[in-house]
Amino acid sequence: MASRESIERSSSEFGGSGAPLPGAEIHATTSFAVIDVVDTQSSTNESSAIFDRVLQSDIGLSTLLARLKQSIGSARDFAAFLKKRSALEEEHAQGLKKLCRTTHDTTRRPESRQGSYSRSFDEITRIHDNMADNGIQFALSLHQMHEDLQELAAEKERSRKQWKVTGLSAEKRVQDSEAAMEKARAKYNSLAEDYDRARTGDKQTGRFGLKGPKSAAQVEEDLHRKVQAADTDYASKVQTAQGLRRDLVSTARPQTAQALQQLINECDSGLTLQMQKFASFNEKLLLSNGLRISPLKGQGNAPGSQSRSLRDVVYEVNNERDLRDYVTSCAPRIQQKQGEVQYEPHHSLQPAQQVFPTPANRQSSVQPLVQSLQGPSDSHIMNPNMQGTSPHQSPMPSYAPLVGGSNVSNHHAPKQQTFPSSATSGPPQISPTQFSPAQTHFPSAPYTPPSILAQVPHSQSPMQNAMSQNGIYPAEMPPLRPVFGVSLEDLFNRDGSAVPMVVYQCLQAVDLFGLEVEGIYRLSGTTSHISKLRTVFDNDASQVDFRNPENFFHDVNSVAGLLKQFFRDLPDTLLTREHYQGFIEAAHGLGIDDDIARRDSLHATINNLPDPNYATLRALTLHLHRVQEHSAANRMNAGNLAICFGPTLMGTNNTGNIADAGWQVRVIDTILQNTYQIFDDD
Repeated sequence: MASRESIERSSSEFGGSGAPLPGAEIHATTSFAVIDVVDTQSSTNESSAIFDRVLQSDIGLSTLLARLKQSIGSARDFAAFLKKRSALEEEHAQGLKKLCRTTHDTTRRPESRQGSYSRSFDEITRIHDNMADNGIQFALSLHQMHEDLQELAAEKERSRKQWKVTGLSAEKRVQDSEAAMEKARAKYNSLAEDYDRARTGDKQTGRFGLKGPKSAAQVEEDLHRKVQAADTDYASKVQTAQGLRRDLVSTARPQTAQALQQLINECDSGLTLQMQKFASFNEKLLLSNGLRISPLKGQGNAPGSQSRSLRDVVYEVNNERDLRDYVTSCAPRIQQKQGEVQYEPHHSLQPAQQVFPTPANRQSSVQPLVQSLQGPSDSHIMNPNMQGTSPHQSPMPSYAPLVGGSNVSNHHAPKQQTFPSSATSGPPQISPTQFSPAQTHFPSAPYTPPSILAQVPHSQSPMQNAMSQNGIYPAEMPPLRPVFGVSLEDLFNRDGSAVPMVVYQCLQAVDLFGLEVEGIYRLSGTTSHISKLRTVFDNDASQVDFRNPENFFHDVNSVAGLLKQFFRDLPDTLLTREHYQGFIEAAHGLGIDDDIARRDSLHATINNLPDPNYATLRALTLHLHRVQEHSAANRMNAGNLAICFGPTLMGTNNTGNIADAGWQVRVIDTILQNTYQIFDDD
C-alpha cells in the first residue's frame, strides 16, 4: 500500500496541475494491478503460514478433529433434510396418482359427462399422472442421496475416531514424558540446593540415623550421591521427551493432520456434491413438469409425444357440441307410435244381437292364437334337455318370479344375454360401470282369455312357458357341477377360471344393486332364497345372470349371504391354513404403530398364496374397496367390512386361541386400507 501511495504521489507531482503526460494513466493502471497481485499473494502466504503454524502446534489435532466433527454433523443434517423432503414428495406424488386414478374411473361412469369434456379431462389426468411419476422419481433420487450421505457420515465418523485415538495418544505420550521431565528437574534442583548448602557450611540440625545423629561429612556425602542420581534421571527424562517430541513433530502429528484434512475434504466434497445434485434434481423436476404442462413447439413431432399444452387441452372443451351429441345419441330410445288412440268397448258390453261365428270360423280364429302361444310348429323351440322326450311327456319347467306379482303369462321371451362359458375362459374383471340396470328391459305379459288357455296342450301351458323363460329356480335340482364345498384349486382345474363364477356373479350383483344398501354384508338374507340360489349354482353356474334382479328375487342381501356362505364352505380358507400364522404375525408381530411394515409383510404373504386364491382375493378386495367408498350411504366402512369378513376369509377353527379374532379383523382391515398398494386396479 505504501508503494501505491508513493506511485500516486509521484504521478501527481510529475504531472502537475496540467494535462497528464501520454501513457501515464496506462502505466499507473498496470502498476496498480501488479501491486494488487503482490498484495494477494502476500496475504495468501501469510494465511498459509498461520495455517501451518496452527497445525504444527499442540492444538492442531484437536482443531482438525473439531472441524471434521462439524463436517460430519452438517452431512447428517442435510441427509435428514433430504429424507423428510423425499417423504413429502412421495406422499404428494402418491396422492396425486391416486386422485388421477379415481378421477379417471369417475369419468367413465354413465352419469358423468362425455364428449369433448371427457376427452379433455382424461388428458388433464394423464398430464397430472405424468407429473406424479416425475415426483416419485424425484423422491427416489432424494432418498438415494440421503442414504449416500448417511453412509459417508458413518464412514468418516469411524475414521475420525481411529485417527483421534492415534493422534491424541502420541500427543499424550509427549505430554506425559515432558511432565515426568519437569518432575525430575524439580527434584534435581531441590537436591542440588541442599547439597550446596551442606557444602558451604550452612548450619543444619543433625539428622538422626539408626546409630545416632549423622555428621556433616556424612550428610554432605549422602546429598552428593542423591544429586548425582537425580541428575542422571533428569538427563534421561530430557532425552526421552526430546525423542518423543521429535517423533511427534516429524511423523505422528503431520501424518494425523494430513489424514484428518483428507477426511474433512472428502466429507465436505461429498456434501457439496449432494447439494449440487439436489439443485440439479429440483431444476429437472420443475422443468419436466413445466414441459408436461406447456411443451415446446414442435416437441410433438415424434410419435407418441405430447404436443398440446394444458391450456390447449382445456380450451378444446365444446359445450354446445357435447350437448348436441348427447341428445342425438338418445334418438334410438324414442318409442314408435302405435297409431292413434281409439275407443274399444269391452266384448261383454256388445249388443245381444251380435252374430257369433260358426264352429268352423271359431276354430280357425282360435288356432292362430294357440300357435302364437306354443311357438312355430316346425321349429320346435325347446330346451336342450327336452331332446329325446315323447310328445306326451312334458319337460321339467324352470321358474322365474313374475313381474309386479301378477299371475298373467308372458309368451314373448326376453332377449337372452350370453355369458362366457366357465370351461373356456375366466370371467372378466368386475367394474361397477360395466353393466347398467337401466339396460335391462322386461316385457309385460299380455292377458290370455281362459277360453284360449283351454285350447293349449297340457304338455306346456303358457304359464309354465313364461316361468321357464323368466327363470324362477325350482326348490331342488341335482348337483350336476357342484360349486359349494369344492376347493378353489379344483374349481380352477375344472372350469378354467381363476375367479369362480359364483363369486363373479355375486360381486357383480352387489356392484349394480347393493352399493347404496345400508348394512350390506352385515344384514342376513332370506334363508330360502340363499338355499335356492345355492342349488342353481351347484347345477350349472354358467347359466346364472345376476344383472337381472329378478334372478335373485330382488334380494341383494341374499346374494351377499350366498357369497359369504361360499367362502365359509371352502375346504381350505381363502387365505389358507398354511399361511394363517404368517398373516397373524404380520398383524401384531411388528408393532402397533408400524403400519407400513405391517402392510409390506401382509403384501409379501399375499404374494405367496396359490393363484386361484390370489385372484379371488384380489377381485373381492377391489369390490369391498368400492363398497367402503359408499360408506356414507351403506354405513359399511373398512372396519365394519373387516369384522364381517375376518372369520369368513381366515376361518374360525384354525387355532384354539380365541384372541386371534381381533388380529383377523386387523389383517382384513389393513388389506382394505391399502388396496391399491397391494393390488393394482387394472
